[in-house]
Amino acid sequence: MNDSAERAARIFLIDDHPAVRQGLELLLAQESHIACGEAGSCDEARERIGSSGADMALLDLSLGEVSGLELIAGLRERGIAVLVYSMHEDADTIEKAFANGANGYVTKRENADVLLTAVSDILAGRRHVSPRAAQSLANRLLSQPEATREALLSEREKQILSMLGQGESNAEIAAAFAISVRTVETYFSRIIVKLDLDSMRELRRYAIRHKK
Repeated sequence: MNDSAERAARIFLIDDHPAVRQGLELLLAQESHIACGEAGSCDEARERIGSSGADMALLDLSLGEVSGLELIAGLRERGIAVLVYSMHEDADTIEKAFANGANGYVTKRENADVLLTAVSDILAGRRHVSPRAAQSLANRLLSQPEATREALLSEREKQILSMLGQGESNAEIAAAFAISVRTVETYFSRIIVKLDLDSMRELRRYAIRHKK
């Protein structure tokens, strides 16, 4: 595992193909990660994950007739990190995953090492976008002017961006909206993705430059 994340994780596998779940379990075991449970549908995931002690969910988005996107917000509310592992490579789906609170996105056509790196990054507190997913987002964002990207923000995200530009701290922003500091940080992560920025430092600079 990368030096930045020495510990192993308890990972809950959500994929509607048993053979894929079995393969993922073997792959994760190479880095001492533990597959602490598995599910093949949204309903199974909701029923089983609560008692699994999971640190992270490895989530496919194609779960029968239901999209795995519906699970992300609930998993994050439980304090479980979410790494999407999906065949979908279109920018719309990737953006929706991050907008719902995903910590990372890896496409299923990536090499196995990419998935393991994503797990390590998320354990170390970093977001992760795999190369194919990043290329899809880049193609979308580069075709949009800056003003169009900002239009992707929700009204609450625009308000938080404005307060950040005015020099308000994370705690002050949290108090203003009666939410937790952790939730504010989740908003920051979504805004960073939507504005095609690389870091919190860049987001602060952007907020100050576009202060309203």
